[in-house]
Order: sequence, then structure tokens, then C-alpha cells
Amino acid sequence: MGKLTTITSGIFLAIGGFLFGYDSGIITSTIAQPRFVKYFNNPSDSLQGGIVSSFQGGAIAGTIVTFVVADKLGRKRTIALGSAFATLGCALQAGAANMAMLIVGRFIAGVAVGILTSTIPMYAGEISQASFRGILSGLLQWMLSWGFLVAQWLGYGCSFTNTDFQWRFPLAFQCIPALILLCGIWFLQESPRWLMEQDRHEEALAVLHKLHDDGTDATKEYVELEFREIRDVIIADRNTNQISWSSIFRKPSWRRRLLLGCGVQAFGPLSGINVINYYGPHIYELLGIGTQESLMIIGISGALSIVYCTIGLWLLDRVGRVKPLIVSASGCALALVVNAALSQHLVGAGANQLRAMVAMNFVFSFFYTPTGIISWVYPAEIFPVDIRAKGNSISTFVNWTLNLIFAQISPNALSAIGFKYFYVFFVFGVIAVVCYSLFYPETKGKTLEQMDELFGDQLVPHALQDPVGAELAVGKTSMIQHVEDQA
Repeated sequence: MGKLTTITSGIFLAIGGFLFGYDSGIITSTIAQPRFVKYFNNPSDSLQGGIVSSFQGGAIAGTIVTFVVADKLGRKRTIALGSAFATLGCALQAGAANMAMLIVGRFIAGVAVGILTSTIPMYAGEISQASFRGILSGLLQWMLSWGFLVAQWLGYGCSFTNTDFQWRFPLAFQCIPALILLCGIWFLQESPRWLMEQDRHEEALAVLHKLHDDGTDATKEYVELEFREIRDVIIADRNTNQISWSSIFRKPSWRRRLLLGCGVQAFGPLSGINVINYYGPHIYELLGIGTQESLMIIGISGALSIVYCTIGLWLLDRVGRVKPLIVSASGCALALVVNAALSQHLVGAGANQLRAMVAMNFVFSFFYTPTGIISWVYPAEIFPVDIRAKGNSISTFVNWTLNLIFAQISPNALSAIGFKYFYVFFVFGVIAVVCYSLFYPETKGKTLEQMDELFGDQLVPHALQDPVGAELAVGKTSMIQHVEDQA
């Protein structure tokens, strides 16, 4: 029963991923709809970039909010806060009477997504067992793909109407997942690791039993050892480190974790994914493909992404994190460099060449899937509980900052140099392959507390690996602390 509770919680949390995917994807079809263009007096490339980038700007602000409040509010209330922001921002977009109102709504919805994307993978990881933590944390990307799919096909369907419903209804639809998440989050268990960090030990143990105890002697023993492991690591960290907001920058091993978390989050947008997602109609316009046909192509690609993501999730806790990242970055780079090379002969191109360039976008989508999943999973699992919320929010901050930059400059870049723009992402793809190969340790199968083995700062034996050694170590630590307190 405990495992079922954990899985159900992870699936529900993934609604935040659906909201993220839909919010991000719907703007692709919205800004291309004829009624939208007419209502807002044919917005320029720069203004379209502003509409898209206001969302990223809000997401950056949302990661800062998480940095400040997540450890105070807890995981559940932080997600509730993000859901409330999402409901407000999406309602403003749907009722937008002018461009300023639309952009403000996009910004507020972006704040929500910044909060949710920096909290949900972390929360899912903290309630999961190591054996399926990757799947539960990665569900954010799987549901993100569903959000993109629904956004793409809903936008395509609404393109056949000839009223403002064409763009207002798709924007209003965003409120539904936001409200579901806002209402349902209160029925989930709080993170046991956050409870332990707040010294609410009895509550944490009760939650661990609800999440991981299936009623057998083996699972009861596992929960007791897991509880001890979490407790021992927190005690050891407190006795060894002066924990503050700046600890993540001052301690070398924690600083290394931060660089790795920021790196894997950065290589997502540096792959070129958001240029293709946000400006798909613009890209296909350069190929001479009309709006409705391009929206249909994007919708088909979105449907295939669900299949890719399902396979990727199934492999994640079997193959690991690092090898899929290397393959992913290599494939994305090669797909984009092929398109960039083909574009050199775009003038007078035949039907086969155009088909090949469209096909490369599908190939890119296939290879991007592991990066998309693991960019949320890896940062959420490598930080110690003391700084996990802050480390994850900083990593996500990097992601959204790069998203903002590319959202703003990409329309002008595509108009100015066309597909040569993809050479930029090819270079970043090569850099990603080198970094993943040289610097990233594999985290598959480790509990969150055992990550300190990988980064060279293990302080005490872990109870799930060495129960006797852990008991002796934490007893010695507690005695030393008691003597220091008496002195």
C-alpha cells in the first residue's frame, strides 16, 4: 500500500508538468493564429519575442521565490503557492483586453511555473525510494510532453474557428490543471526529509511508513533504517557545517554539486529545444509551409514525444542518468547541424530536401527526450537536504534565464540568418557531450543521503548500507555534541 501511495502522489504532482508544458506550448499556436494577429495589430518579431520571454522572466522570478520560501513553507505549501499564481496568470491571459494585460498574465504564469519546476521534482524525489526515484521525478517531463501535445492539437483545432475563441479558449484552458493542482496538493503527504530538517521526527517517521511500508516485515525494517539514515546525515551535517544560505557556495563539494546541477539544466535550453518548440510555425514558414500545416506537423511531433518520453522513463532507473545524457546531446547536435547544412541550399530546394529538414526536427525531438527528463531529475537528487531547495532553485534559475535569452533573440536570429542559427546549438551540444563524459557521476540506485559518497563528503556510515556502523557513528556524534553543549 505504501508504494502505491508514493506512486499515486508522484503521478498527481506531474500535473504541474502538464501545466508547464501546456503554458509553454500554447503560445506557439496562439501567436500564429490569424485572429490573435488581427486583435493585437500584427505584433512584430520583437513583440512576439516579448510575449514569449515574459513567461521566462516570470519563471526566473519564481525560482527566486522558491529559493526564499521553500524551506520555510515546506514542499506542499510552496506548490500550492505556485498553483495559485498559475490560476491568476492564466485567467488574466484569457481575458486580455490589450497587449500589456496579456504580457502581465504570461509573467505571473511564468512565476508559477518557476516555483513548480524547482519544487515538484525535488518533492517527488524526497518521497520516493531510490529504485524508482528517477521515474517519479521524471514524470514532470512526461506530463510536460502531454501538456505540449494538448496545447498543439487544441491550438490546431481552434484555428478552424473565425472568432476570438480561436485564441482566448486555449489560453483559458490553462486554468484547469492549475486549479486541480491547487485543490489536490493538500491531500498529499509532506516530504519526510523536510519534516526531519524541521526536527519533526515523529511526523517524518509516520509519513515514511505511509509512503514506503507495505505491511511486510521487510518494508517495516526498510523504513526504520531509512529514517535512521536521513536522521544521521542531517545530524552529521549540522555538527560539521555552519548551515546558511551561502553554504552552497562556500563548501567545495556542495559548490561542485551546484555547478553540475546548473550545467545539466543549462544544456537543456542550449540544445535548441525551446527555439523549435516556441517558434515552430516561424521555422516552417521559412520552409514555405503554411500555419495550419505547420501546427499539424508540430502536433504529430508532440504525439511522438509522448512515446519517446515513456521509453525514456522506463530506461531511466535501468540504464542510469549519464549515458542517456551523452547519447541525447550527441543526437541533438547532429540533427541540428544537418538542418543547418541543408539550409545552405534552401533556395530552389526540392520537396525531398524540405521533407528531410522537417524529418530532422523529428529526429531532434527523439534525441532530446533523455535531456528533457534528466535535466529535472539530476539536480533534484544531488543536493543534501540542508540546501536541496536552494540548490534546485538556483539550477532551475539557470535554465529559465537561458530560456529567456533565447526566447527574446530567436525570432530576430531566425529572420536574419535562418537555419544557420542552429550551428550555435551544435557547438553547445559538443560541449555538453564532453562535460557529461568527464564530470558527471552516476546517481542511479543511490538514496538521496548516499549522494555524499559520490561527492567525497560522507560523514557517517549510512544505515541502509551499514546499520551497526551508522548507529555507532551517530551515537559518538551525539555524545560529542552533548559535551560541547555542556561546556
